[in-house]
Amino acid sequence: MHFLVSNDDGINATGIKALAETLSELGEVTVYAPNRDRSGASNSLTLDGPIRIQKVSENRYSVSGTPTDCVHMALTGLMEKEPHMVISGINNAANLGDDVLYSGTVAAAIEGRYLGFPAIAFSLVTKHGQNKDRYFETAQHYIKKIIQNLEKNPLPQDTILNINIPNLPIDAIKGIQVTRFGNRHKAENTVQDKDPRGRKIYWIGAAGPEADAGKGTDFYAVKNGFVSITPMQVDMTRHSDIDSLKQWSANI
Repeated sequence: MHFLVSNDDGINATGIKALAETLSELGEVTVYAPNRDRSGASNSLTLDGPIRIQKVSENRYSVSGTPTDCVHMALTGLMEKEPHMVISGINNAANLGDDVLYSGTVAAAIEGRYLGFPAIAFSLVTKHGQNKDRYFETAQHYIKKIIQNLEKNPLPQDTILNINIPNLPIDAIKGIQVTRFGNRHKAENTVQDKDPRGRKIYWIGAAGPEADAGKGTDFYAVKNGFVSITPMQVDMTRHSDIDSLKQWSANI
């Protein structure tokens, strides 16, 4: 297996180093990742200026763009040979429910799928600002088991999996659940403040609390000690509305 690896926490993040280390036990690894934290970059591409790429070490590249830039450019001419799979992570925070709309980690996986490769996003469900007691070894354990299962039992080429792993010791994990996305209440209000010179500044408000988080959701699985695997698709069409919208549009 040959894996293309990216993330949104940056090339020097603990999570991507742990991911590359684990995947290197299973095959060849090539890393293209942002040169700094690009959390919340979603599926954005850099179109208003050049992107600089620096070779950090063998098969490891630092990119001055977004996670989507990293995967897009790697797969459209920079890699000498194509990978078998695109793997993104290990994100140092949850990507549950509505989070996937903003996540650069998930966006890197989606870009891999857009360009024709099976893709997986891995996240470790740490608390905001948590810098210790991060069980990346638990994530590594399950990543290895999941990839080995994929090698023996391949999924369709259009597969995207969003996988969240509780931040617990390995022996505290209760198992794996296949889930649907839950959702959150609306985000908290924009935070207004002033810089040291008295000028107004603003911060995006924190994500809202869980709303739809019952049995069957990714929120519920992780909260109860299970690894959550949620299948994703990139078709955003609301198919159930097509017929009624045809009737509506006839009146225009």
